[in-house]
Amino acid sequence: MSGTWSGEPAAPTDADPRRWWGLVVIALAQLMVVLDATIVNIALPSAQRDLGMSDGNRQWVITAYTLAFGGLLLLGGRVADLVGRKRTFVIGLIGFAAASALGGAAATPAMLFGARALQGVFAALLAPSALSLLSTTFSDPRERAKAFGIYGTLAASGAAAGFIVGGVLTEYLNWRWCLYVNIPFAVAAVIGAYTLLRERPGHGDARLDVPGVLLGCGGLVALVYGFGEAQPRGWSDPLVLALFAAAVVLLAAFVWWQTRAPMPLLPLHIIRDRNRAGCMVTMMLAVIGMFGMFLFMTYYLQVVLAYSPLLTGLAFLPMTASILTGSTQISARLLPRVGPRMLMVPGMLLASGGMVILTQMTVDSAYASEILPALILMGLGMGLTFMPVFSTATAGVAPRDSGVTSATVNTSQQIGGSIGTALLNTIATGTSATYIASHLTDPTRRAQVVREGIVHGYTVAIWVAAGIMLLAALVAGLMVTAKAPKHETPADDPVPEPVA
Repeated sequence: MSGTWSGEPAAPTDADPRRWWGLVVIALAQLMVVLDATIVNIALPSAQRDLGMSDGNRQWVITAYTLAFGGLLLLGGRVADLVGRKRTFVIGLIGFAAASALGGAAATPAMLFGARALQGVFAALLAPSALSLLSTTFSDPRERAKAFGIYGTLAASGAAAGFIVGGVLTEYLNWRWCLYVNIPFAVAAVIGAYTLLRERPGHGDARLDVPGVLLGCGGLVALVYGFGEAQPRGWSDPLVLALFAAAVVLLAAFVWWQTRAPMPLLPLHIIRDRNRAGCMVTMMLAVIGMFGMFLFMTYYLQVVLAYSPLLTGLAFLPMTASILTGSTQISARLLPRVGPRMLMVPGMLLASGGMVILTQMTVDSAYASEILPALILMGLGMGLTFMPVFSTATAGVAPRDSGVTSATVNTSQQIGGSIGTALLNTIATGTSATYIASHLTDPTRRAQVVREGIVHGYTVAIWVAAGIMLLAALVAGLMVTAKAPKHETPADDPVPEPVA
């Protein structure tokens, strides 16, 4: 779920009998955005074959979306403030549908990468305005809790739906329909928005931090592009080194500018809090490992074990169920009684343990005995971690900062996905190529050696992901020192803002 700014007071809902239908429209849009993150994973092997993508470039189908989404998410909230939530919501829906149509019609890898980046741009407009509309539509505390519960459940179930829908569409139609399917969702949501949602005027005093966007997004693009180019060129290649150097300079300049911008994209006092910073770093590290695993397991199941796209989608369902169980049945029940790191540290250790199990997979591993236990452990670990991360990172902030704080947590999630997919894919493809080159002594065994090399690359990258998960556990244990929420300062007693 993505955050937003909601600076104006919530409007009363008693006079709006259509508010629950409005919730359906808002949730439908959010479901489309969340579903799109997993539906394309299942279609990726088919799209790679059809468009002739290289193993090194395939990750851009994922990272182009997450990078644009995460890099522009904070700006999307400011745009919604400036021009109005409903208008931004509708623009985001129309743009997302158009980008999906362009991606579905892609004739080259570059066209698909560009369409996915455009999807991310419009998702960055859509997600903050959707959550803001939800906030202003429901002001009664009980109705608000119910509405956010329904919204959160639909958003969480979108990941599971994405795996299944992606499998069905890819197997029985083709991969292009995994993008075309967004169009009817968007059309229905646009019609519903015009008929059911109220317009809230924008704030004329809101300003866009354009230099912040250029510096922040430029630095992130340089970083991810550097990871992507490291595989074909080598880590010591001048272009790769130049990209990493540019990333450091641009991101440092972004931090410097945020201390001087009249209306900064990311007010730095938000991440100066130790617990909040710890939660955001933990989230980013956790997602680095998780997104890489999604990519490798999709290819392992479809290419190595020869699963159909539908069966691949079904194979991921136990992990999704474990995430929901860990989040709603374990973390949600224990968080009022224990400190958040007492959930986050074991969660990351469980996820790392699941990754270690996956490092033992071979070209003919059995799903039930060797893959399924790892997916369940990773799901439980992620569920234990994500819920206290969001709860702790957004607790105790001043009301004017609640939206940007939530958006920042989600930005760390999307950026972690971008970095993780690019970095781990580079490690996997590079290691696979080295293995195949050193073991291909008998041409008659070429097919077998290639399969072994692919799996070897995956296992090496998964070892790295397991180490990143352990680092996340260490960060959570050392930085997140908050007590159980019932022992903390009440939520309506905000953290004072620093004097300018």
